[in-house]
Amino acid sequence: MIRLKINFITILSFVLMFLLSGCVTQSEMEYLQKDDRTPKSFKEADVTEYKLRADDELYIQVTSLDEAADNILQTSGNQLLINSGSIQPYGVSLVSYTVNKKGFLSLPIIGVIYVKDRTLPEVREIIIDSLANILNQPSVTIKLVNRYISVLGEVRNPGHFPYAQDKLTIFNAIGAAGDMTKFANRKEVLLTRNENGANLLITVDLTNPDVLESSYYYLRPNDVIYVKPLKKRVWGTSEFPFSLILSTLTFTLLFYSVVN
Repeated sequence: MIRLKINFITILSFVLMFLLSGCVTQSEMEYLQKDDRTPKSFKEADVTEYKLRADDELYIQVTSLDEAADNILQTSGNQLLINSGSIQPYGVSLVSYTVNKKGFLSLPIIGVIYVKDRTLPEVREIIIDSLANILNQPSVTIKLVNRYISVLGEVRNPGHFPYAQDKLTIFNAIGAAGDMTKFANRKEVLLTRNENGANLLITVDLTNPDVLESSYYYLRPNDVIYVKPLKKRVWGTSEFPFSLILSTLTFTLLFYSVVN
């Protein structure tokens, strides 16, 4: 009888330890952890200007004081119409200009210009200089159309997300994906990025406040975020068969009481 009691206690202890090992602690679910509550300032994270690459899509808007340039700059087909007020999309859809595989951008009137590895302000100045002898005080606005990031892994709504703002933080991206699940590994978030023709794989610790100053705090177009799962995910509380464990414990207690 003593031996049976010892075995029962051993089994019960093992089951409880196994259940507790599958629980996610509060520290594993917190972002930006620090030891005290005193305010701490962080310097602005560096944001490098995005350099254009092949297949990038640009929306270009031109305004001018010269009304006589209307007939000269009007184009047809799927090109944008340039008039004294603005560049208007052909039809109802937004038409963008695409950087070809060799890094060139073909524009009406201006012709072909090389834009690969150049920033948007640099391309804007090139277009303004090209229009200086055609339009009176030309003004050019350029927007990168293909601003997308992907968020995969242990988030509630993984997917491919467009964004319009010039600055997008890694927390903004995770928020767009519905935040991380409770089984997400916030200490080992993987960021893939193409930089100078090389694909980089960076590990970001979102529990460390120093990420606010990191060069990876602000995302770039076409960045991919992968949120790794915790190792305990395979037996996590949301998937663990509690009903089976409970019925087993109930049967064991009943059996033990009958034997006693």
